[in-house]
Amino acid sequence: MPESARVRVDLVYFNAGGGHRASAQALQQSIAESGLDWDVRLLNLSDVLDPNGTLRRRAFSPESYYNARLAHGLTLGMHAELRVLQALIQLLQPSLVRTLQQHWQRHDTDLVVSLIPNFNRALCLSLASARPGAAYVTVLTDLADHPPHFWMEPGLPQHVVCGTEHAVAQALAAGIAPARVHATSGMIIRPDFYRLAEDFDQAASRAAHGLDPKRPTGVVMFGGHGARAMLSIAERLADHQLILLCGHNQRLAERLRALPARAPRLVLGFTQQVADVMRMADYFIGKPGPGSLSEALHLGLPVVVTRNAWTMPQERYNTQWVRERGFGLVLPSFRQVADGVERLLAELPAYRGRVAALRNRAVFELPPLLERILRESRGSAHAGAHGVPGVSSAARVARAG
Repeated sequence: MPESARVRVDLVYFNAGGGHRASAQALQQSIAESGLDWDVRLLNLSDVLDPNGTLRRRAFSPESYYNARLAHGLTLGMHAELRVLQALIQLLQPSLVRTLQQHWQRHDTDLVVSLIPNFNRALCLSLASARPGAAYVTVLTDLADHPPHFWMEPGLPQHVVCGTEHAVAQALAAGIAPARVHATSGMIIRPDFYRLAEDFDQAASRAAHGLDPKRPTGVVMFGGHGARAMLSIAERLADHQLILLCGHNQRLAERLRALPARAPRLVLGFTQQVADVMRMADYFIGKPGPGSLSEALHLGLPVVVTRNAWTMPQERYNTQWVRERGFGLVLPSFRQVADGVERLLAELPAYRGRVAALRNRAVFELPPLLERILRESRGSAHAGAHGVPGVSSAARVARAG
């Protein structure tokens, strides 16, 4: 197919908490492997809104803000800080739309897929005015929305893809047309989490890493940079065999290796083989992020997570979902982790049975869904050009906005 005739797709992300970049990369890989001959581009929103890095250096960018929340917590409280951010975005809305319009005018696109919250109104309005024939889709990388103005923006030409029944219900309750609400079987996780090596042997893999093949094993993970909470967890679980994934946090890895332990322990820094490392475990300990929860559950691991004042607002539903489905334990803090793990291990077969019933194929469901949305959008645009309301009406919405 000539380069000019290929479908051009932009996957929008930013480097912040929530695995937005990882989800974009996983979707890009899945589209390529699906056989669709699309030109798929990853678009870091911060590169468009802050190309010189000025706001990032001053901690005003989306990336800086989210990462500061993860690293240092919040001074006003999670909900208040999120509302402050959203108020600032609303105040800057006209400027954001103009900047994004200029980007879309310079970069032709057929389909924009947003994998980020908070900026979907500006993204959708700018696209509708600059590229009236393009389709706009928001794929939630959270199990639920946190309205208002987080993931879903009613009244816009926006398709919404939801990974839980609860999120679908939220979209419909918000007034989004049913034809624009699409369900998948879960969150996006990388395709390599679905590829089980035929010769993978859990016992042999444990032994190769200095672990007891027969001993129950927990994997502790808090994102790509770990968390100080891992030190407390390791101290309280000195009698339990653990794998601790520290990501890029070398200092944390060194401190964990220095802790005394009465059971075998494997401390790892950054690795591309997260799926295989997690396959060595029997259960997961970490924060209730949608990505890490989905990865653990897909690999059959019941989870131990917390819910308290420091739990991000958009992740609170995740803990409710874990409780309701019986996928693991939700603790008030990791000070209770030792008792929690003992309770989990006492009923491990029952927990694992419930987890095994979960079937998440979202990353493979999305390419055909996006293809259908694009095809229907093009048909609507063609109808609009002949006097039937279609995508051309979306451009009027954008100009009015």
